Amino acid sequence: MSQGEERAAAAKLSSIGSADTAIILGTGLDIMEQEISIDESIDYKDIPGFPTSSVESHRGRLLFGHIGGYPVVVMSGRFHLYEGYSAKEVTYPIRVFSHMGIKRIFISNAAGGLKPDLTPGRAMLITDHINLTGNNPLTGPNDDTLGPRFPDMTRPYCPSLMERARIYAKENGNDLAEGVYVQVPGPSMETAAETRMLQRIGADAVGMSTVMEVIQAAHCGMHCLAISAITNNNDPDNYLSAPIEEVIAMARKAGPLIAHIFRGVLEG
Repeated sequence: MSQGEERAAAAKLSSIGSADTAIILGTGLDIMEQEISIDESIDYKDIPGFPTSSVESHRGRLLFGHIGGYPVVVMSGRFHLYEGYSAKEVTYPIRVFSHMGIKRIFISNAAGGLKPDLTPGRAMLITDHINLTGNNPLTGPNDDTLGPRFPDMTRPYCPSLMERARIYAKENGNDLAEGVYVQVPGPSMETAAETRMLQRIGADAVGMSTVMEVIQAAHCGMHCLAISAITNNNDPDNYLSAPIEEVIAMARKAGPLIAHIFRGVLEG
């Protein structure tokens, strides 16, 4: 993929619709589409350079529409390192969004809770992250038109957007946890020993997405807000399997809350 493809994709999408906020829907979170008034839809395969998703519950289409009257572009389905894509390919849409003039990105994902109170069905506001993938989308030549060679990562998650999410959740009696998210490569789930390690290094939830996208978004100067749907609890002393059907079910349980918070932040 090239800068020319990114700009071609941005030009094609800009001819369909415009917005200054993009939203990424994670595993099982397609239920959030119910909050969107959809104006246009385009399959990823019809967008120049876009990868396609091979994961269950990732529909693989880009939606143009409104949430509460606010224009948004929504990725229904994302791409993962474990599918065989590079970090550069995973973050291709973020660079396309930047060329479209999008300034904010709201990200959702499914994650395993690493603290006892992060039980299935809860939502967790991501306040910081740990990258354990061994990958970085900025490896290689830098595109100076998008951002600097060494982007600042002191605040990858926008403080003002996080505060608006907290206020909205509190005012509406929503149960919104907070914590540090760690991305691992996947697709295998964590062992009990790995879970203990993740807890000790300061992670509160673990998943297989998001960090690559946030790094790229920070490079592009975008403001990020990210919320995890907690789908299972990783207790290394009482370790239970987390089949994909259960992960999707719990993500869909948390999905409406995440959608309402995103809507509240947009309208706030």
